[in-house]
Amino acid sequence: MNKNLQTLTRGFLKENPVFVLLLGLCPTLGVTTSAINGLGMGLATTFVLVMANLVVSLIKNFIPDKVRIPSFIVIIASFVTIVELVMQGYAPALFEQLGLFIPLIVVNCIVLGRAEAFASKNTIGASLLDGLGMGLGFAFALTILGAVREFLGSGAIFSIKIIPGDLMLVFVLAPGAFIALAYLIAISKKINKTK
Repeated sequence: MNKNLQTLTRGFLKENPVFVLLLGLCPTLGVTTSAINGLGMGLATTFVLVMANLVVSLIKNFIPDKVRIPSFIVIIASFVTIVELVMQGYAPALFEQLGLFIPLIVVNCIVLGRAEAFASKNTIGASLLDGLGMGLGFAFALTILGAVREFLGSGAIFSIKIIPGDLMLVFVLAPGAFIALAYLIAISKKINKTK
């Protein structure tokens, strides 16, 4: 498989941040009460990942080792602020739903981990592909988890009612997040094992 394609697709199943690496579980469990919330959080994190990887890869040779991690955090925080302001201005309902989890992207292990482990050691192109792949993998995981929880809890997906009435309300609550995530991790492990 082409190395660029491998870098881009690694975040979906083989090294999915949520289902395999178990990173970023705070927003994963907190915002996935619906598919739209999962997708919104996933796309916001994807933007931050791509842009942070780009900037870190561009300036990696100019950052002294002593201030490497604080520099990465400042870079990440800058892009999180952009996402927060844009979402607040153009998607206020989604911003209200995601609330505190948007600013918490700054300390998300996925973003800082990719900046440190990949972008600071690789080319700009590879870093962009890595950020995009991991970000889309994260968005995929959050959207799937949100869709499962929304469907099992209220009979809807993306707020489109499929089954009338409420089903198992536990899936809309915090315990449902853990139950649904556990089953999705098991399915992911089964898929990765068969490949």
